Amino acid sequence: RQRQMCIRDRCWTMPESWNSNDCDVMKQYLDLLRRIKTEGVVRGDRTGTGTKGVFGHQMRFDLAEGFPLLTTKKVFLKGVIHELLWFLAGDTNIKYLVDNGVHIWDNDAFRYYNELCVRHGVLPVDRDTFLRAAQEGVESPVEGYKFGDLNHVYGYQWRSWPKPDGTVVDQIAQAVGLIRSNPESRRILVSAWNVAEVEDMALPPCHVLFQFYVAEGKLSCQLYQRSADTFLGVPFNIASYALLTLMTAQVCGLQPGEFVHTLGDTHLYLNHLEQVDEQLAREPRPLPVMRLNPAVKSLFDFRYGDFTLEGYDPWPAIKAPMSF
Repeated sequence: RQRQMCIRDRCWTMPESWNSNDCDVMKQYLDLLRRIKTEGVVRGDRTGTGTKGVFGHQMRFDLAEGFPLLTTKKVFLKGVIHELLWFLAGDTNIKYLVDNGVHIWDNDAFRYYNELCVRHGVLPVDRDTFLRAAQEGVESPVEGYKFGDLNHVYGYQWRSWPKPDGTVVDQIAQAVGLIRSNPESRRILVSAWNVAEVEDMALPPCHVLFQFYVAEGKLSCQLYQRSADTFLGVPFNIASYALLTLMTAQVCGLQPGEFVHTLGDTHLYLNHLEQVDEQLAREPRPLPVMRLNPAVKSLFDFRYGDFTLEGYDPWPAIKAPMSF
């Protein structure tokens, strides 16, 4: 039987012998889990949980094959979209995320506030009080600190990288400008790793650098991620940067090419190994399609309602503890 597949309004007919799983580029992710299980080395880590991991791995996702959202477990797409919009807004306070039901940064923000309290000799508050105060935009007893702030994390570095003369660099706007004016440039880079500020951030960036590449009317993106929580974090990161590539391609009048994910310390936490076995027992399903509102012409004008995911039929989510 023949089937017709549509991706970003382009359609083609698939032959009778076509197997939907052949198109599931997310098999690469499952192969990575297997690699870590068989080749990984057990090491200690900052959180005290312990990891099993490898150093150096790369995956390539052809975005014409579909949106690379993991199908062997349900991924929190709402969180992916809101976090990316939060980064692009240059925001570094969790208020926007909490207001939209996204709590992936809550623990880091609360831990950071407690560290500041110790440093400044201030009595901390409990977690619920902290989150309420963050939603209300309240100044804290720590001088110059507003509840929910994370200091100069991703959004700040992306949009307001500080220069010695007191001005800032909007790296995202600069990258979009280069894609439009000089698409063959080898300098279309965005970095979150600000050496002068990294020790003062609530969490040093894990996905530290990405580069855009234009060829044959297609936009590709490569991310270097220094530290990769492969079970919980990596599926989220893949979806986030694939989405960023689709968005940037649209506003620059290009077709999406590849998302290339290059990983440094690529690990599984030791308390995630049973969950990995459960996931590896599941057969991948066909990839969904992500549609963007074609009326949006600026990367900074996208809103949550501008994204529509079609055909996502994942296996159920698998819960696993986060390590901090």
